[in-house]
Amino acid sequence: MARYRPPQPKSTPYITEEGFEKLKQEELDIWKHRAEVTRALSAAAAEGDRSENAEYIYRKKQLAEIDRRIRYLQKRLPDLTVVTAVGNKNQVFFSAWVTLEKSDGSEVEYRIVGPDEIESDSSKGYISVDSPMARALLKKEVDDEVRFSPGGVEQIFFVNRIRYE
Repeated sequence: MARYRPPQPKSTPYITEEGFEKLKQEELDIWKHRAEVTRALSAAAAEGDRSENAEYIYRKKQLAEIDRRIRYLQKRLPDLTVVTAVGNKNQVFFSAWVTLEKSDGSEVEYRIVGPDEIESDSSKGYISVDSPMARALLKKEVDDEVRFSPGGVEQIFFVNRIRYE
């Protein structure tokens, strides 16, 4: 018996120019990769008994994952809005690089981007505009105090610098 899970809330449709180009390139690359996997699947299927053919089973699963990603990209790309200009560059808005000072005096820098641009590699310092941290930062100016409570523990930051590239 399946457990009901409510649908995820819609994510923000905003994306930077670099992020949009990256997603378009991913769509082109994934089609090329799909062709390679399809050839490998055909070769594995030609080997005979498919029920015990690990290569065939693996390629079928790989093809399903690729098709799922292609469907997502084909559905998501037309809905995205590329943000190119920001009105007030003295405030934090989408695509801003924000340098924050922690209470211990150390600094950390984040860039507010769309949820589709967040990668598993957090070393870039990207945070989603949908995240609580980004929502706390929006419309703040230099020297403003930002209160953020991840997991119920309140943290205080000060905005040191805002830049747009």
